[in-house]
Amino acid sequence: MKRREFIAGVSGIAVAWPLVARSQPAMPVIGYLGPTSPKDSPTLPGFLQGLKETGFVEGQNVAIEYRWAEGRNDRLPGLAADLVKRRVAVIAAIGGRLPAIAAKAATSTIPIVFNFGGDPVREGLVASLSHPGGNATGSANLTGGPSDAKAVQFLRELVPAAARLALLVNPTNLPAGGIQAQAAARELRWKFEIFEASTDDELDAAFEAMAKQKVGAVNVMPDTFFTNRRAQIVALAARHAFPASYYYRGFVTAGGLMSYGPDFAEPSRVAGNYVGRILKGEKPTDLPVQQAVKVELLINLKTAKALGITVPTSLLVRVDEVIE
Repeated sequence: MKRREFIAGVSGIAVAWPLVARSQPAMPVIGYLGPTSPKDSPTLPGFLQGLKETGFVEGQNVAIEYRWAEGRNDRLPGLAADLVKRRVAVIAAIGGRLPAIAAKAATSTIPIVFNFGGDPVREGLVASLSHPGGNATGSANLTGGPSDAKAVQFLRELVPAAARLALLVNPTNLPAGGIQAQAAARELRWKFEIFEASTDDELDAAFEAMAKQKVGAVNVMPDTFFTNRRAQIVALAARHAFPASYYYRGFVTAGGLMSYGPDFAEPSRVAGNYVGRILKGEKPTDLPVQQAVKVELLINLKTAKALGITVPTSLLVRVDEVIE
């Protein structure tokens, strides 16, 4: 081969390579709006599993832009707006009602898949569960309010001698379940007091106030700020020797006494599955909202023993998991 022909051939290859690179399809980008933090998220593993079931693996054929509120509910609207500005293909608003509400307020065009703790119809996210009718769909836990009430009943059964109940709530997130928990306490003729906390200092102050008012038991209401600080809350309950009930198993595995609430894994998997289906071309309006119905009761017997509590047999037979 002549030198001139060789150089021309090499030049042609050099020109072709960038053209081939540019012809490769861009990796779709998911915007993940999470209310907690990566290490404290009870929903991320299930979401990634559901996504994988549809053939999408992060870093291989799909990218994920994460926005974490770190338990700060006030940050969610800004984070949602940032994902819209990023022009992601779909927003996964996973981990409660507030991420979903923030995402819906930020866009009416980008598809949204939520994992909602409440009624998405009442909140205006969808027209109906069977026919969402807009840019949002996902999974919803409609048992939130009733399970909050049931948690109070279980706690009353566990510590019947406790004279006063403390309800710990985040004032920046007051779901309807809080109302049902209060109604359950009234029905049981259990005096209760509401304590508020949305910062670390307020958490410490709330438990100090509970101790001064000599409450006999604590029920922690569902909130991502509390989820993100479950180790701190469990430690505060132990320090003051409060029998405490929670809404998520992570509190009990961290040393908390009891939890009663939904299983986060399956609804999160459903959300991941829906995101994958939307990336493949399906529309949110054609994907009905799936209802999460599974709830679970956990009791930590080691913590019960440390508090001097004997768990009644009538309660033990209903426990889904015992931590020893």
